[in-house]
Amino acid sequence: MDSDEALESETTEENGAQPAPQSSEEMLYCEAEPPPPVDKEKPARESSETDLEIEDAEKLFTTGQRELYTEACKLVGVVPVSYFLQNMDEAFLNLNHHGLGPNGTKAIAIALVSNTTVISLELEDNCIMEEGVLSLVEMLQENYYVQELNISNNALGLEGARIISQFLQRNSSSLLNLQLSGNDFTDESAELLCLALSANYRIREMDLSHNQFSDKGGELLGQMLALNVGLVSLDLSWNHFCSPAAVALCNGLRANVTLKTLDLSMNGFGNEGAAALGETLRFNSSLAYIDVSANNISNEGVSKISRGLEINETLQVLKLFLNPISTDGAIILILSIKRNSRSRMEKLDISNVTVSEQFVKTLDGVYAMHPQLDVTYKAVQGLSVKSSFFLWPNPMKLIQSYAEQHKITILDFFKSLNPARMTKMPMGEFWKTMIQQDKVPLNRFQLRELTKRLDNKKGMVDFRTRSTMLDLLAEATGPRRVCGLGQPPGPTLRVWQCP
Repeated sequence: MDSDEALESETTEENGAQPAPQSSEEMLYCEAEPPPPVDKEKPARESSETDLEIEDAEKLFTTGQRELYTEACKLVGVVPVSYFLQNMDEAFLNLNHHGLGPNGTKAIAIALVSNTTVISLELEDNCIMEEGVLSLVEMLQENYYVQELNISNNALGLEGARIISQFLQRNSSSLLNLQLSGNDFTDESAELLCLALSANYRIREMDLSHNQFSDKGGELLGQMLALNVGLVSLDLSWNHFCSPAAVALCNGLRANVTLKTLDLSMNGFGNEGAAALGETLRFNSSLAYIDVSANNISNEGVSKISRGLEINETLQVLKLFLNPISTDGAIILILSIKRNSRSRMEKLDISNVTVSEQFVKTLDGVYAMHPQLDVTYKAVQGLSVKSSFFLWPNPMKLIQSYAEQHKITILDFFKSLNPARMTKMPMGEFWKTMIQQDKVPLNRFQLRELTKRLDNKKGMVDFRTRSTMLDLLAEATGPRRVCGLGQPPGPTLRVWQCP
């Protein structure tokens, strides 16, 4: 570009409007239209300066992104991060564990103000502190493109929560996903965050796991959930919630109409919390995924949850791993699904439970009514460890053989299962279709292996998850040993014990 005037003219022509007036010392940013999936309205510019301003705004137009970052590093007195220099044109930027500190974070924030390529920014474990958070939120108010931010494990504490709360209350960024795990947030921090989230409608996914929220924080979060209309996914695992928090959270969920995914694992709900959850499932019509693993829920609590499962028509995944449930509780769960003809349950995880042969026979009857359902459990009582494993042919090898016999591609086989011949299908629909199709008969254990490789982690199976199907076939060089009765539990995990 030969001159500032030429660039100014070109920008005006692209946006179809005159540039907004700026203060005497122009801020370091470039305006741009938001990407299609983001509904972004730019707030009115404040007259005061921010930490991301530079004295000579002309440098923005005369230097490239990398030169700008280098200058910012000189300004704040840090060494440039080579990874950032090499990858700042990528959509996904992983700067986890780089030891940035507050000044290093500020330099990156300055460079990202005018960046139009980075969509996902990972800054976990960088000791960014309050100063770093402040730089990031100032950047996010100017950058239209960053939609995902991970600032977990940065020990932000109360002051960091205050800065984030003030930022979220403005509803002024394109941010959709915010991860704040492991930041030493207490109930006092929860009050600030809940104040913001009660009015924020832009954030879709929030991770508040591994913090220090207790019952008071749970009550505040419950009140927030009753008001929030934006969140679709919330992770509250590994906190200190007991029965009072569980009841408050569930009361909030009864009024919530947007949340679909909720992780409450590794807390201390107990049977009282389970009873509250069962009541919530009778009324809530949005939740599709709930994880209450390791919450000290026994058969008594499971029976309460089952009452909700008999009526609920939206829940697809329920995880109860590492709860003290016996085979009697497991039977209660699957019978409640059987009684609900409109149940959409696809996954029930009780993979630490050793079940009886009667359970297996009952489950076969449930499968007949709900072929989309997959129940994982540990083993069957009375069977030896050796007989718990069976040698099944690799499912991809069977599909490959079928495709070769009929002179079609593997992708064509998968697409033939979908009436619309799409390369993606909802997990439950794919599972049901594969169970009912007779082209390549597979049992549930083989199908479980197959879905692990096709799952895109968003409730969908993606036939193009790998670059080519050859990647899958490379694993199909021989028979694979599959655990016929579910996977054994992993290492013992800490379970929160309520006082």
